[in-house]
Amino acid sequence: MKKITLAYSGGLDTSYCLKKLSNDGYIVDAVSVNTGGFTTSELKQIEENAYKLGANKYKSIDAVNLFYDKIIKYLIFGNVLRNNTYPLSVSSERIIQAIKIVKYAKENKCNFIAHGSTGAGNDQIRFDMIFQILAPEIKILTPIRDNNLSREDELEYLKQNNIDLKWNKAKYSVNKGLWGTSVGGEETLTSNTKLPESAYPGSLENTTPKNLTINFKKGEIHSIDDKKIDKIKAIEYVSKICDSYCIGRDIHVGDTIIGIKGRVGFQAGGPMLIIKAHHLLEKHTLTKWQLFQKDKISDFYGMLLHEGQYLDPVMRDIEAFLFSSQSKVSGSVNVTLYPYRFELEGIVSENDLMNTKFGVYGEKNKLWNAQDAKGFIKILSNQNKIYQNINENKKN
Repeated sequence: MKKITLAYSGGLDTSYCLKKLSNDGYIVDAVSVNTGGFTTSELKQIEENAYKLGANKYKSIDAVNLFYDKIIKYLIFGNVLRNNTYPLSVSSERIIQAIKIVKYAKENKCNFIAHGSTGAGNDQIRFDMIFQILAPEIKILTPIRDNNLSREDELEYLKQNNIDLKWNKAKYSVNKGLWGTSVGGEETLTSNTKLPESAYPGSLENTTPKNLTINFKKGEIHSIDDKKIDKIKAIEYVSKICDSYCIGRDIHVGDTIIGIKGRVGFQAGGPMLIIKAHHLLEKHTLTKWQLFQKDKISDFYGMLLHEGQYLDPVMRDIEAFLFSSQSKVSGSVNVTLYPYRFELEGIVSENDLMNTKFGVYGEKNKLWNAQDAKGFIKILSNQNKIYQNINENKKN
């Protein structure tokens, strides 16, 4: 039996795959994995289109909570921004989607798994690696990559098969999820042009500054403006407010897994604000060396996640470290939103290490006296005194 699970998003690439594979005699189960960003009506339309394109069965898997518990939580703990810019909106989603797809394929005894990635991006690696590691016995099919098809080739094939949906009217490729929206278009294929305002989702709705208080408990959002809120709903709520101010728009430039440079636009106001607010709270509640080590290990975690290495056991080791680091990260962060930007005003926490009873920076010392300070500085300078004394008369 030629039974296949297709990772199906409802976009042009996966729609082409669905039609082509069904025409080629495969029994295709089209499976969408919802990691946020879809409305009920959008999911319904995706299902209707799947059956029009020849699906034997359509399945929508809700993985939003799993996405938060397994990935987003640790991206917040680690304040992870790829190249200090991008909150890994798409790459983090793909991991959970791939895991759920392969689980479905195994449970439904499918002989093949397919996805709509091209041969020029990162997603092909993320999907293939997860599939190969978790189900090496299942063959992977990638019609677009294998045949090096262009967007025009796909549209022409669908047109020949009397499928005329709306992809050809969309100038930009937009991928919306719980952890932000990515935007690709003609401008992101070059180095010198920016995306126009119209490329991003939504438009400026609010211009009046808005104050917001985000309360964290052990590193996770606990309440907003003193109202307790579910963590998923908190991200959606903050993202919606930020979108109304057009906050979090930028273009990420980075090194792809396949070795070339790539650009992608994104709008991720909610994730950006949450990460920056969390990071500010950490600056007040963690020690110097906790912060130092977290910066190093979090950057490594983000790189491995971006490159599809989620199943490596080192990721669980890092997650254990990140989880442990959050035991004192509790308190409130005050934020003010403005059009296209936000400001972090300050924090309130019982664990604030900036405690005036020990001293006030630049003003008054309370735990040491002048002689203590002089002795400390004298010993601290010993290493370089010795170096300078030994080497001052030597040529480089």
